[in-house]
Amino acid sequence: MGKILAAAYGLVCYAFFFVTFLYAIGFVGGIFVPKGIDDGPTVGLTTALAIDTLLLGVFAVQHSLMARPAFKAAWTKIVPQPIERSTYVLFSTLALALICWQWRPIAQPVIWQASAPWLVDVLWALFGLGWLTVLLSTFLINHFDLFGLRQVWIYARNGDTPPPQFRTPLFYKVVRHPIYVGFIIAFWAAPRMSLGHLVFAIATTAYIVIAIQLEERDLIGVFGERYIAYRRTVSMIVPWPPRRGA
Repeated sequence: MGKILAAAYGLVCYAFFFVTFLYAIGFVGGIFVPKGIDDGPTVGLTTALAIDTLLLGVFAVQHSLMARPAFKAAWTKIVPQPIERSTYVLFSTLALALICWQWRPIAQPVIWQASAPWLVDVLWALFGLGWLTVLLSTFLINHFDLFGLRQVWIYARNGDTPPPQFRTPLFYKVVRHPIYVGFIIAFWAAPRMSLGHLVFAIATTAYIVIAIQLEERDLIGVFGERYIAYRRTVSMIVPWPPRRGA
């Protein structure tokens, strides 16, 4: 019974994530959802900045803290190992949903507004390309492991979770963090860039740069010299051909 509940829990957490992820696309782009990044009740500039910074801070702290090996080691004394990743996904999704729900818009001033139809089309294409890069990159390294489904499936089938494998498929041959690259493209490719959207883009980009340092430290701890050599030859977030010796 416990294994069935674990599998059901993993599926529910994943479904919650996927729906929220789709909503977040609409939220950032201001399309197809009832509340976009420039929609909602307006407050003073100082208040909006304080609330939005706090929301982004909650996401950043949760997302990074719960991903650290030391936290996982302590956390799995409370949360069973098979559902640890699903629980991480649940908390990350709650933090993302909180941003979409409580974000305070700063619609004015408009930093830039694309007027030429061809430029608008290019920016929307880049916006879509960014999100597509995020999604495809998760599948390249194991989408279902990243979001906890593989772990609960293995547990339900009485299997043993294999050790992590170091692979560099497709995008990972030219950039070490294509998921983050996709996010950066999606956050900055805006035909209309309001002050609030700019704050969001700057803050999330800064967080990505910090998160990469923490993540790479953990990856070196797992893969050692293999990852160090990879880091020397493949660019971090700017796609360039691999340097000599890759």
